[in-house]
Amino acid sequence: MKFREKVARFMAGRNGVDQLNQALLWCYLFLAVLGLIWDGFTLLAFLVMITLFWRILSKNIYKRQAENRKYLTVVWKIKGFFSLRKRRFSERKTHRYRRCPHCKATVRLPYKKGKHTVCCPKCKKDFQVKI
Repeated sequence: MKFREKVARFMAGRNGVDQLNQALLWCYLFLAVLGLIWDGFTLLAFLVMITLFWRILSKNIYKRQAENRKYLTVVWKIKGFFSLRKRRFSERKTHRYRRCPHCKATVRLPYKKGKHTVCCPKCKKDFQVKI
């Protein structure tokens, strides 16, 4: 039997590598480099590496998927925050962003000076905006 087939049989029914494991790998590499400066980071890197291999070899796939889902939720919130900031900056000459006073949703409005009545697309309530 070839080595690749043996590894595939061993990994059958195990979690494998997901996005959280990839983040842990990058964290391990970063801490390993910092470990060259201070030994405390080496211990931290070792703990991250143990966690990484434990998640890869785990047979409790449902728990590992739940952990990965929580990680992705946090990452998506952070990415969404920064992508909105980037979009707001790039559209600063053509659009304005205002919050709905009722549901606190962010509404994108064309840049037209004056007072306007806006209908929130989320809660469908009207509110006044001055641009």
